[in-house]
Amino acid sequence: MTDTVISSGSREVVIGAGRPFVMIGERINPTGRKLLAEEMKEGNFSRVAADALAQVAAGAHMLDINAGIPLADEPALLAEAIKTVQSVTTVPLSIDSSIIEALEAGLAVYQGKPLINSVTGETDVLNRILPLVARSGAAVVAISNDETGISEDPDVRFEVAKKIVLAANDFGIPTADVVVDPLVMPIGAMSSAGRQVQALVRRLSDELKVNTTCGASNVSFGLPNRHIVTGTFLAIAMGAGLTSAIMNPLHPEARSAVMAADVLLGNDANCASWIKQYRPAQSDLPNRGRSRTGRRSRPDSQ
Repeated sequence: MTDTVISSGSREVVIGAGRPFVMIGERINPTGRKLLAEEMKEGNFSRVAADALAQVAAGAHMLDINAGIPLADEPALLAEAIKTVQSVTTVPLSIDSSIIEALEAGLAVYQGKPLINSVTGETDVLNRILPLVARSGAAVVAISNDETGISEDPDVRFEVAKKIVLAANDFGIPTADVVVDPLVMPIGAMSSAGRQVQALVRRLSDELKVNTTCGASNVSFGLPNRHIVTGTFLAIAMGAGLTSAIMNPLHPEARSAVMAADVLLGNDANCASWIKQYRPAQSDLPNRGRSRTGRRSRPDSQ
């Protein structure tokens, strides 16, 4: 099976079928976070560092770094954010920008082999981004839309993904270094969105032999109790072959669903990660020794 290897200066993460699901923390993104955006523009990256540490502590295997702030110097901000994050954690990063100059600035300071997020199927975008990916030796997220926009037809999205993979190969980028995002639609607006992604992920895995990712929170946009919906979606998509997702590991509903799915899919050897995360501390265990009467207490019958 295809393995996509992403690295920092001292750690590797492998995205692949039959392996533990890779959670890519989404929090370092100023979109919709006014205070973070203001601080980054002022050169204050303390919240960036704190968000990085919190996500890694919550279980993120990688972190997505975005510095897209209107009227700001995105290349400089992205480079500084990457340096800040790599100074406080060793997890590999996804460099998230549609601006070629920002990607170049980020790659210039990055230590290791990053994931570039992202390239789409527009011909001019392919011709701008893929040479940079090839030169840097990075991996890349391929988003399944093109000049016509985002199709509601999963077959069209598959063909766009295929186009990007073949174009990447033409630039010398191996298929293993292309991670396809099949595009998750909000389930509240499109009731078939979940089924579409399942079918498309299976095709991408079986026919194109690529790994996959998505912006997981998109599926629950606008819904109440949305993190339960997101977590359930991830577990179902993992069953179809989804191998990673850009998500918020600070939400226990999503994180626990991913970890449970890894257990049930046989990707958590001996349930070790699940047990480590959820086994109660020894001091929290009930007394299974002798009762106050001197008789040995029985375990619960239920």
